[in-house]
Amino acid sequence: MPVAMVRLLVFLLAAGLAHGQSAQPEVPTEPLKADAIMARVAVNQDRSEVLRKEYVYQQHIHIATHKPKSRMVREETADYDVVPQPDGTQKQLKSLTGRYWNKGKYVAFQGEPVPEADSMDADLIHDFRNDLSNDKSKDGLARHLFPLTSEEQKDYEFKLLGQEVEAGRNVYHIAFTPKDKEDFAWAGEALIDVAEFQPVRVFTKISRRIPFLVRTMLGTDLPGVGFNVVYKRHEDGVWFPSSFGTEFRLRVLFFLNRDIAISLENSGFEHTHVETKIKVVGPGE
Repeated sequence: MPVAMVRLLVFLLAAGLAHGQSAQPEVPTEPLKADAIMARVAVNQDRSEVLRKEYVYQQHIHIATHKPKSRMVREETADYDVVPQPDGTQKQLKSLTGRYWNKGKYVAFQGEPVPEADSMDADLIHDFRNDLSNDKSKDGLARHLFPLTSEEQKDYEFKLLGQEVEAGRNVYHIAFTPKDKEDFAWAGEALIDVAEFQPVRVFTKISRRIPFLVRTMLGTDLPGVGFNVVYKRHEDGVWFPSSFGTEFRLRVLFFLNRDIAISLENSGFEHTHVETKIKVVGPGE
């Protein structure tokens, strides 16, 4: 083979190898740690809280109370239209249906005012429903289930448990606990999307049991309380909580003992500001 041909082949081979190497994605020198992952989640969640106000959507809430190991006492189903406002969102009740146990049978109802509104079960359901649907509530259940934003993360510690696949997406598996071990707060686990640093699923529970003396002397406890929140990504890059669910027992001062089931679903999202652009904070930022 002529020397010129050999040199040409060597040149082409070297060029091909160099091209192949440059096409490979950069590999981080060391894996991200839990705090670094959650710092990126905080930035994206701070931004997401603003972007979610640019959407209208429907919210479906169902709440039921049961006597432990016995019949359902009351259930209510509410549907809302959620509309963005300058200082949050406005939720307009579109329909309310329910039924309750009365004199040996279930009595169905529609709309407000609800029957037996002063009863213990009606009051429980009303309070839970308002807390779930109220974005302006400082202690709202749906808003503060998990330390996602930068302000909420200040009080938590995080631990990376590994990586896995959830709903077809690669996720970090992270555990979280409050820094103050005596605090009654949320603890649990979160699955964080590897590519976009957004929550895919969050599991929560109370960080510690109610003290023994309170449980025995006052008859107050919350055994089994915990929540499961699922997030979904929309085509324009905004992640929304899509479903929320829990079942737990509530026992207060010996006179109240109920099993409570709560579910919430968000759907029908429509963007009201089509010019919004999404910028995701990734590993290089």
